[in-house]
Amino acid sequence: MKTPFEEITGEGLAPWMAYITAQLGRSPRGLSAIAALDEHGQPAVIRVASVVDNKPFPTLYWLIDPVLNLKLDRLEAAGWIARLQETVDADASLRQEMAADHIKHRRRRVQFLTPTQQTFLESHGMIAAVLERGIGGIVDPDRIRCLHTWYGAHLVESNSIGRLVDELLCQHDHNDTVVSGE
Repeated sequence: MKTPFEEITGEGLAPWMAYITAQLGRSPRGLSAIAALDEHGQPAVIRVASVVDNKPFPTLYWLIDPVLNLKLDRLEAAGWIARLQETVDADASLRQEMAADHIKHRRRRVQFLTPTQQTFLESHGMIAAVLERGIGGIVDPDRIRCLHTWYGAHLVESNSIGRLVDELLCQHDHNDTVVSGE
């Protein structure tokens, strides 16, 4: 069970800036909060502003945990996006759950929009990018596209694909053959 976590924002980010920068390999753009911590109390997921450099930013949650990123890189390289997509394509209830996940995510993204950002997006005809795109900026609610975006969002608020990835990660902790599909 996930422990409730209150985001770290504002001045609370300052002690973590060097760590976040090191994980990203660059200074963070649009950093708004630390949204989830790993088991050691270090940032695992950051929240990014919905508007960065005067453009809609498609990813609300950015996974920065290096261990999880590597594990997800390996799953993706081993073809797990396609395998999970086959599971989704064959399961109408999973597709409905994914659609609900996107709706919750869009609502959360709008919740974090400042009035200034919302006005800017509306006045420049870009509000649809925030209102119509789900997890990771996905338009098609039935597509996975990236395990990192789903899992980053999952660590903040559980979602369907994140739970499937949890199962894969548990299987892979002791069995590398599952990753390669052998």
